[in-house]
Amino acid sequence: MTTSLSQIETDLQTLQQEADSAIALTTTLEELEQLRVQYLGKKGQLGQILKTMGKLSPEDRPRLGALANEVKEGLQTQLENQRQTLQQAQIQAQLAAETLDVTMPGVSRPIGRVHPLNNTIDRVLDIFVGLGYTVATGPHVETDYYNFEALNIPADHPARDMQDTFFLANGHLLRTHTSPVQIRYMETHQPPIRIVAPGRVYRRDTVDATHSAVFHQVELLAIDKGLTFTDLKGTLKEFIRQIFGEELPVKFRASYFPFTEPSAEVDVQWKGKWLEVLGCGMVDPNVLKAVGYDPEVYTGFAAGLGVERFAMVLHQIDDIRRCYQSDWRFLRQF
Repeated sequence: MTTSLSQIETDLQTLQQEADSAIALTTTLEELEQLRVQYLGKKGQLGQILKTMGKLSPEDRPRLGALANEVKEGLQTQLENQRQTLQQAQIQAQLAAETLDVTMPGVSRPIGRVHPLNNTIDRVLDIFVGLGYTVATGPHVETDYYNFEALNIPADHPARDMQDTFFLANGHLLRTHTSPVQIRYMETHQPPIRIVAPGRVYRRDTVDATHSAVFHQVELLAIDKGLTFTDLKGTLKEFIRQIFGEELPVKFRASYFPFTEPSAEVDVQWKGKWLEVLGCGMVDPNVLKAVGYDPEVYTGFAAGLGVERFAMVLHQIDDIRRCYQSDWRFLRQF
């Protein structure tokens, strides 16, 4: 059975018309790909029609080949145009779905503020770093040696009582001051030394308006040849001038600390009354010996202040417990 040239031409024209209509009606890229395979794939309709070319005479085959190529190119062009149209529509739909309405009010989030205790620590450190001191830190869990023994605190000192210090089951303890940082630093550094040590400390105090079992200290230490109590006084007076922002009357009262000799409490006249703000003194020779320094060659001074004390004075806070309650009504004032 032979196939006429006119029949094949009619089949090709019909195929092209059907394909053009089907391609124009596609709404997704997936549907378009299915039509491409249906008409132009290896087993597609165009290929099936062209298989009948073998039944034509040699004179008719070139004419049919030209027509087949024309149909194929037309379908490819139609498919490509529709593909671009669908892709553009897909992009526009995505843009419309993801459009941000800039006229809508944004979600309001409160602006964070620096906690008054952190702010006070930062101010203190800025002053001492400006005076040439280096910031040093140490562990919160300490040994008896670093917290007491190396600081010339005798075994019968009240601080070694479990009623005053948080002792742990292994014999270690939560540091009662940041002074152990000074010992650790001196063990690994040689004079001259000028450090400032901020940090959290722990004591078994009864919590009230002016006391807390957990609070913060900043201590400073200077070791060098020829340092005197005059150097200590000058350093602390400059610190007080900068932290309070003005020249204030300062008074040094004789006191006692196991790790300094002589020792003193420092009072400042602030808003018409005297306030005790920190303790200080010349480093005891026994402390220097404990870290391998020769007290005949080196001298030094140390001082320590309570961060909460300064924060309460500078910000006129009436109760230390307000600093730990995370009350937004309180914190938003700073």
